[in-house]
Order: sequence, then C-alpha cells, then structure tokens
Amino acid sequence: MTTNQEQQIIDQREKVSQANPKLNIVAPCRIGNGILQLTESEWDYYYNSFKNLNCKIGVFIPASGSGSRMFEFLFDFLSNPTEENRSLVERFLNRIQKFAFFRHLPLELQRKLINFEVSLDDFANYLLQREGMAYGEMPKGLIPFHVLEPFVLNPIQEHIVQSNLLRVNELHFHFTIQKRFEDFFKKTINQIEGLTGTNFQVSYSEQNQETDSYVFDLEGNLVVNEENQPLRRPAGHGALLHNLQSVEGELIFIKNIDNVQHYSKSQPSIKVWSALGSLLFEFKQVLKSIEAKLNLDKLKELNKKYDVFSASEIEEIKTNEQLIELINRPIRICGMVRNEGQPGGGPFHVEENGIVRKQIVEKAQISNNPDQYKQMVQSTHFNPVMMVLSTTNLKGEKLDLTQFCDDSKYFVVSKKQKGKEVRFIELPGLWNGSMANWTTLFVEVPNETFSPVKTVLDLLNEAHLA
Repeated sequence: MTTNQEQQIIDQREKVSQANPKLNIVAPCRIGNGILQLTESEWDYYYNSFKNLNCKIGVFIPASGSGSRMFEFLFDFLSNPTEENRSLVERFLNRIQKFAFFRHLPLELQRKLINFEVSLDDFANYLLQREGMAYGEMPKGLIPFHVLEPFVLNPIQEHIVQSNLLRVNELHFHFTIQKRFEDFFKKTINQIEGLTGTNFQVSYSEQNQETDSYVFDLEGNLVVNEENQPLRRPAGHGALLHNLQSVEGELIFIKNIDNVQHYSKSQPSIKVWSALGSLLFEFKQVLKSIEAKLNLDKLKELNKKYDVFSASEIEEIKTNEQLIELINRPIRICGMVRNEGQPGGGPFHVEENGIVRKQIVEKAQISNNPDQYKQMVQSTHFNPVMMVLSTTNLKGEKLDLTQFCDDSKYFVVSKKQKGKEVRFIELPGLWNGSMANWTTLFVEVPNETFSPVKTVLDLLNEAHLA
C-alpha cells in the first residue's frame, strides 16, 4: 500500500465517523428569485436562434448504472410477497405486451405469458438471470424502452436519434459505461447506425477506479474482501467530473440515461434543449463583452436579465482581477421542472463565508434544524432534468473543472455488506458540490421533458408509449 493510499484511508475514516456536511440554506430558488421563466416567444426565439449556431456540440450521458432496480418489486415479491408488491406484479403481468422487451422474448414464451401459462418464478429467472435476458445485471441503457414500429429501441439508441434532431454540424456522444459491457454498447450503436444510415461519433469512458472509496464498518475498521484486500466501492456520480473533463465541445448537453421520452414525443425536449443551448451561447457572448471593457455596471445589467449572481457575489468585486475571475468560470444552464413529489433535491440560495450562491442541494445536505427544514419544504422546483454546459473560459480555453469543485461537500453513505452496515464516502455530486463554483442559471422547463424510468412500470406512462 502506498503512502498516498494510507493517507486516503486516514482521511476517509475520519469523514465517515462524522455526519454529512450540512449547507446553510438562505432560501429556495423560485421564479423571479433565482429561476428564470421564459415566455413562449422567448422559447421560440432561442429555439430558432440555435439553428444558426455553428459550433461543436458534445452530448454527455452517464450510462453505467444497472437496470436491476427497475425490477426490484419482482425480486421483492419472489422473496417476500406482500399486498403492495403483489399489485405491482399483477400490473406488470397484465400489461406485459405493452413493454418493448416483450418483442425480444421467444414466441413460445410470449404465448404462455399472454395465456398465463408460465410460472412467475420461471419467467422472472429468464428475464433477470444471465441464462436468459440478463436484465438483472444489464446496464439500464441497454434494456429496451420503446417500440418505434417495426423497431425496438433502448435508451442509448433513443438518446442518439433524438440528440441528432438538434441538427448541428458536429455532434459527439460520450457515454460513461462499465468496461465489461463495452461490446454491448458498440453493438447497440452499430444497430442504430444501420437503421438510420448514419455514422455517429461516439466515445466511452468508465469511472476512474482510483476515485473508489474505502469501506469501513461502524467501528471505523477497514472492510476487506475475500482476498483480504481493502474493499472499495464507486464514489458516486461526482467521480464522473474527470470523465466530463475529457468531453470536447463549445456546448455540452447532459441528460440522465433514463430521462428519454418516446421518439414520437421527443419534440418538446428537443426544443427546450436547443433553446437552453442558444441561451447559454448568448449569455457567454455578453460575458465576453464585459471582459473586453471590464465594465461592472454592465455586469449588473446582465444580472438583472439573467438572474445569475447574488448581491453578495457582485458586492465582493473590488478589482478588475476579481471581475475577470467571476466571469471566467465554467457555466451551466439547468432545466428545472416544478416539483410534483419526486424524491431528490432542488435549487437553493446557499450561504458560505458571507457569500450567497445558487446551488443544487440534496436532502442529505440539509440539517434537521427546523428553519432549514422549512426552507426545504418550501422549494418549488426539482433537480435539473437537463443541462447545457460550457467548460471553456471566455477565450475558448479548456478550464480545469476540479478547480471549481467544493471537495468539502462529500456524502457519507450507509449500505449493507453481507448483512452488516458499512459506511463510505461519495464524492461531491456531479451537479452538487462538483459544480459548486460554476456560474449557474436555473430555467424552468415544462414537466413533459421529465419522464424518468425508475421502475419498469414507468414505461407504461404516456411519455413512453407510441
């Protein structure tokens, strides 16, 4: 074990012995106070302006997550039947023909499922185990989501064909994957290239294993594996900041792998994504004009229009160097939907060392102080459902994204390991602490652009049906 690894173990042991670092929430971001609400004419303007942009676009899709959770209710029913999971399984079986993966089942199994002539255990084993469809271990991005007659498309393929509707001159896709599934990803992309007659620029990377966290028991002892080596676990999607660093493009578009509508219902998302890209491009042009003349008054005018910086951030500027530093950060525009009860965090004004900044905050980062909890429940919007980024400075030079991460905003995670509770550190979330010091615009987007698939039953929702 190297000296560096020994120091990592010491540092992480100290962190897991403490509670999650908490943020000081000043207020939730709302329309008119941290969140922009565009008019219909503004949406149209930015959407049409995007068509005239001549720039390289990168599409960054984290796609390493397993699809096993989509079928968790099925696992639960087989091991411990309850009224709740029974009703879910019943709905699953009664609507089985609606699922895209049904088309990939052997014809005889299809017939037996339609006539309820197959045992649930046998079907579940075939669907989930390696000897059958292997959906219990397959990445979610490779599990069929939609039927676009006569084809069956998985999320990887949908993201590619829908992003291609952006109609830009140069489009590059980057998927983060598990290395052992790389051949499956290449095969699925070859299929969509064959169907569309288009060759797509695609690259892959995997989460850097050097960022994996050490695992500790409740007494702070290092947990070891079967080879008596320290057990390590992936440190959350914040580790993907290094993957994002490698993505090229004047604009970079981000979506979660499971937030993709049926192709026939993709136009609202394409319009919103395009408009956000155009808005970022316009915003950056204004920043360039401010840098050229070092005009603080113009920055204040910009702030009135785009609602970007807090009063404390602007008041802190005393010199031209501070002005240049403020406007030469990575930029993100986050599409935020109204919160309709989804689990997860949201956009807040957060104070630290006397400076207030807009942040995307997870519930685990909020203390149980009554005042802080009141701020949380008054939040109106949800985590970003799509993002557009600029990772270069105003001269077009690539920024080192690690310099804009707040390493102190890590998470302490508790999990079960062979029946025992263990703890480890997750790095600051990709759009939480990892982007804590980015220039941030929040824009309200229509809820129809958000249709995540957390369980396979979500595929029965209108957004996923032809």
